[in-house]
Amino acid sequence: MEAADVEAVARQLARPPRGLRRVAHRCPCAAPDVVETAPRLPDGTPFPTLYYLTCPRAAGAIGTLEASGVMREMTERLAVDEDLRARYAAAHEEYVDRREALERVPEIAGVSAGGMPDRVKCLHVLVAHALAAGPGVNPLGDEALAMLPDWWAAGSCVREPVSGDEEAAR
Repeated sequence: MEAADVEAVARQLARPPRGLRRVAHRCPCAAPDVVETAPRLPDGTPFPTLYYLTCPRAAGAIGTLEASGVMREMTERLAVDEDLRARYAAAHEEYVDRREALERVPEIAGVSAGGMPDRVKCLHVLVAHALAAGPGVNPLGDEALAMLPDWWAAGSCVREPVSGDEEAAR
């Protein structure tokens, strides 16, 4: 990854990123908003979350959506909609296949993220997958993405670092 992207992600997360492999999607403002993470972190920890949402504005909008009860509604639909259940299961398989193509980690073999394939546990993961994989891969990620406001409309979420003097003046 380019140093500027690593720095941007660190500023978005307000911490050093771990296990970065590449920018998996860029926001319309051109900053990274989803990164691909190694299946095993540098310290050896298995990490099932292949696609990690980094944009704090997008994460905030998704948190608001989660608080509205949409995850429960989506999970309830999975129980009764065979087509949706099949497409969500295919998204789970696609996620696992992409991660295992990078590295097979026995501790997380067959495990995806976000609750896939049986429930909806984290819209952040599903939206990150939808952005990274493109439309039509993760149906519930696509739905959640369509519900979000244009988080990039106010410009980049990546703020320039401030000097100690500027920080003290705030």
